[in-house]
Amino acid sequence: MSQGRAYRALTVISMAVGRGAAARAVATSAALSSDDRVVDIGCGPGAAVRQAAGRCASATGVDPDLAMLRLARSISAARRTRNVSWLEGSAAAVPLPDASATVVWALSSAHHWPERAAGWAEAKRLLAPGGRLLVAERLTAAGAQGHAAHGLTEAEADRLATELAEAGFSRVRAEVTKAGRRRLVVVKCALA
Repeated sequence: MSQGRAYRALTVISMAVGRGAAARAVATSAALSSDDRVVDIGCGPGAAVRQAAGRCASATGVDPDLAMLRLARSISAARRTRNVSWLEGSAAAVPLPDASATVVWALSSAHHWPERAAGWAEAKRLLAPGGRLLVAERLTAAGAQGHAAHGLTEAEADRLATELAEAGFSRVRAEVTKAGRRRLVVVKCALA
């Protein structure tokens, strides 16, 4: 196996087994009801989608990586998870109709988006009136390097909150929550 393929395999495995606490934290932070319809943008292997499915009417995972979607489907089938669906797409192009979600979230994926403004516009399109957007990232230290920098500092979370308000979302607020041994920063807002 080439070094690139080995790294990719390790990444997929770590994402499949290391997301449970963060998935539970974002699902709890979203205060899901049995009527909610959740769309997870950048779902990876689907841990947060499966958390949502147990709490709401339906949950859809969207990811540009077909290997991640195959893994998500496989894990969900093995766990007999109901109310889930999986779609290939990106933050800027989700193949769902307008107003099809009451909750849109991005867990540890927004820092990868090449054009966040396009992602916010797509989230607005997907959300039904009164819908909620949550952006959850690992809380990182200022000056962190490498993988430790994947996430948001508190200052970056504040800038993200401002960015979302400027994009037309209302009731924007950032909070820090515990997720296992890590801390997550969750920026929440609503469709104005």
